[in-house]
Amino acid sequence: MIALSHANIGDAARVWRRNFDVYIRLWRTEIIAPLFDPIFSVIGFGIGIGSLIAGEVMGVPYLTFVGAGVLAFAALLRALLECTYAAYFRMVYQSTFDAILCTPVEAESLALGEIAWGTTKALFDGLIVLGVLWAFGAVLSPWGLLVPLVLVLGAFWLSALSLLVTARIHDINHYNFFFAVVFSYFWISGTFFPLASLPEYVQWLAWVVPVTAVVDVARELMAGRFTVRMLLEIPYVILSSLLMTELAMRALRRRLVA
Repeated sequence: MIALSHANIGDAARVWRRNFDVYIRLWRTEIIAPLFDPIFSVIGFGIGIGSLIAGEVMGVPYLTFVGAGVLAFAALLRALLECTYAAYFRMVYQSTFDAILCTPVEAESLALGEIAWGTTKALFDGLIVLGVLWAFGAVLSPWGLLVPLVLVLGAFWLSALSLLVTARIHDINHYNFFFAVVFSYFWISGTFFPLASLPEYVQWLAWVVPVTAVVDVARELMAGRFTVRMLLEIPYVILSSLLMTELAMRALRRRLVA
């Protein structure tokens, strides 16, 4: 039976609203990392390393090239953190999930609300980073305004994957293995250097993970370019997100209800 069919949008929205209300109370501390990290990343990578690179990288200035990587990394990292450590604390230490399930909210709606909240946090951070990149001149086209939509798709996938892992672990230290794998993929996803510089088998491995597609589409939009490859990348990210959401819902039900 498809778990997605059991999710109630209204109940999921209530879970999302609960997390949003907490965020509003803590927004002053929550905004520090997404505000300062990208500024220093753009200065370090885009301007510092960029000054050592003659010419363009894949047809765009290195500041634009690496800016797309910094943007995707910052936004997706926020989704990762929200649906791992933050969700684990709500589930285990604060018993928030148990309290929610004492209401008419089902486990599938709880999972969808958590995934949606992780995606929202990624969007918040992504908008801040995009504003910083625009101020530095890294966004070359008005089509860059569509980048947040791409980040939402990627963040939804990673939020679902992270919640799936959260539902299956019983020791918070086990996140170390998950983070090691995710950060390794960020390094081979074309974030900071072209995939073409890697061995062919590594390139194939990189394209399996939707992170690579998100970085690539974001970069093309920032540069104002459209490729046939984007017509394959976007549906792939959407289908991957739906599949991962289904698995996350099932895992959370087994953890909390079964």
